Amino acid sequence: MGNEEILAERVKYVIRGTTFPAGHPIGPGHIGYDIKGDTWIGPFEPTNTSMNKVEELAGWITRSGMNTIALKDARGAQWTKLIFNASTNPVGALALLHHGAATRFGPTGQLFNDLISEGEAVAKKLGIELHGDPRELVRQGASAPGKHRASMLQDVLAKRQTEVDFMNGAIVQWGEKVGVPTPLNKALWGLIKGLEHSWTDPD
Repeated sequence: MGNEEILAERVKYVIRGTTFPAGHPIGPGHIGYDIKGDTWIGPFEPTNTSMNKVEELAGWITRSGMNTIALKDARGAQWTKLIFNASTNPVGALALLHHGAATRFGPTGQLFNDLISEGEAVAKKLGIELHGDPRELVRQGASAPGKHRASMLQDVLAKRQTEVDFMNGAIVQWGEKVGVPTPLNKALWGLIKGLEHSWTDPD
């Protein structure tokens, strides 16, 4: 969340979107599928991008092998994935647990649910109707074959900067704007930022 605003500073037409497929690197140019799913895209409203452009891009991506659905309003799909990511990614990264293990372990599974509730409250206050249930995405991910490590866990293990600012940080910022408390998202954002800081300035 927030990528579109950055792109719109440089690019005339911007398309917002989200994707559910997940994987892991096998080698240069080769990615293994862990979780399959659809991709949803739609116009980024401030840039007045036409649906024709959205549908054209959706067709190209679908023909390349990733099923992509063009939506007039992709905010619901984007927020559903955002809430899912903001609940599962930082918890798995901090606990060093792959998605299925973190879902099945009681304390972390409950934390997933509580974080989802915070995100849902922010989306509701913004008037965004979610495109599906983030909890169902959690269940789908947990039942996928293999041991999928969320992208943030992969980043933490490699000591790379994470996307936490655009996940939990975004939910915190939107919560502050609309007056919805997000203490769990704020705590996890702070913990991940602290972990990142420890890689460059451990003293």
